[in-house]
Parts: sequence; structure tokens; C-alpha cells
Amino acid sequence: MSRTVAGARVLITGAARGMGRLYAERCVAEGAKTVILWDRDGAALAATTAILTERSHGRTQVAPYVVDIADLGAIAQTAQRVRTEIGDPDVVINNAGIVRGKYFWEHDNGADTRPTMQINALAPMYITREFLPAMIASGYRESRIVNIASAAGTLSNPRMSVYAASKAALIGWSDSLRLELVQQGYGQVKVTTVCPSYIDTGMFAGARGPLLTPLMTPEYVVDRVWRAMLAGKPQLLLPWTVNLSKVLRGVLPLAAWDAVAGRVFGVYRSMDRWVGRG
Repeated sequence: MSRTVAGARVLITGAARGMGRLYAERCVAEGAKTVILWDRDGAALAATTAILTERSHGRTQVAPYVVDIADLGAIAQTAQRVRTEIGDPDVVINNAGIVRGKYFWEHDNGADTRPTMQINALAPMYITREFLPAMIASGYRESRIVNIASAAGTLSNPRMSVYAASKAALIGWSDSLRLELVQQGYGQVKVTTVCPSYIDTGMFAGARGPLLTPLMTPEYVVDRVWRAMLAGKPQLLLPWTVNLSKVLRGVLPLAAWDAVAGRVFGVYRSMDRWVGRG
């Protein structure tokens, strides 16, 4: 799998629109055997399926599944359908996510906190757990797990407390899984943890990129993630300033870092005008 996903079965969550759809388009363009689309929006999923099916000219099977991954029980049920109807995927891209741009005390536990943690942190674990045993048992056949986290999981930021917590959990689990697989001799299964800053999608409408960190286009991020995934790269931080921020946060006293992040880079004001998808 060093160059393409040709002949592979690829599962993508949040696949009906946005970056999930872009990943699916890559699968079709490279001649994947099957692209398995998971999304809770049935109408958008049907539209995306029709477009991808037409583009594939019969070379790639497009298999849509309507599933709300906030329902952890539905993950197990849908995974069993995939195994029965398609077979276990060779690549899993845990792309789906949600964000709530509020102060912590403005979050509603049922409408905000619980679904954010379920979709962003628990769902990727549940989904991966469903398909990982077959990847491990495959022997020398290469497999990939891509977990789309966020730079918010590496740095604190006002109006992102629950979102940041969910992504920090995802990062910690994802990279620990990578180490476990290497340690136990399952090197054919490679895990890539992706930590991007703001991407110019509806999900982050209104957010402002900090100094030297402009909003990235979805196409740019998908291209970088795709190359990292094929290469089996352990971690991808985008853009370069995310790595710089991690270094500065590690070496500066907290008060100094707060001043730099808040006053110089503008990180702490970046979500002030967030509106999301409305």
C-alpha cells in the first residue's frame, strides 16, 4: 500500500460530505475495490453514493451505510453488516467529528458533552475494535487506521474545552494503539494520528486562524493526510506552527505561554466568532 489503495477495501466515517467525501473520491480515483461510506445523513449519503458510482465506471464498489456513530450499539450492528456483505476493510479512516464552540458551563450534558465525547473519542475506538482483529490476523497484508484528531487536542483553547478533551483522548488512544501494534509484532497495521489546525469547512465557520496559521483548504489537508496514510506515517501535524506551539508550550512557563498564545498568536481568541454549521 505504498502508493495507492488500488484493490483495497476502505471504510470512511462522515463520508457524505466535506473531507469524508474527498477521501472517498480519492478511493475511487485510485481504483479501490470497495469504498464503504458511513454517515448519519441518509439523503446526503445517497447523493454522494450516486456521484461516486458514476465516477467509478464499475471499477469500485460503493457501499453506503446510514449509521449514527454516536449510537455505540449501532456501530457494532453496522460493522457486522459490513463484515457479512463486504468483508473486513483494509483501511479505516475515522473522519467523522463534531464541535461545540461554547464555554464549558454553556454545554448541555445531553446535547453537547455526551455526543462530542461519543463521536470524537469513543466511536473511533469502537469502530477500530470491530475491524482490528481481522487486520492483525491478515499476516503480511498491510492495513491502515487513520484517526483525524485536532491540534486542539494538543493545546488548551477557550470555547473548545469539551472538543479539546475529546481530541486529546483520541490522540492518546491512537498513538498508544500504534505502539502496541509495533511492540506485539503487528507492524503490517499502521496507525496515523492527524492533528490539523482550523480547516475551512462549515464545521469551523467563523473561526479565525492564529498568527502564521491560516485556515487550510480541505483539499490540501486531504492530500497531506492521504500521503501520510499511504506511507504509514505515525503522526501528521498541520500546519508547521502546530509543532512550534507544542514546543513553546513545553519550554515556556505557563504564564509566559498564555501571554504568547493569547496576545501574540491570538490562539485564545480564535473561536470568538465561531458559528459552525449554523
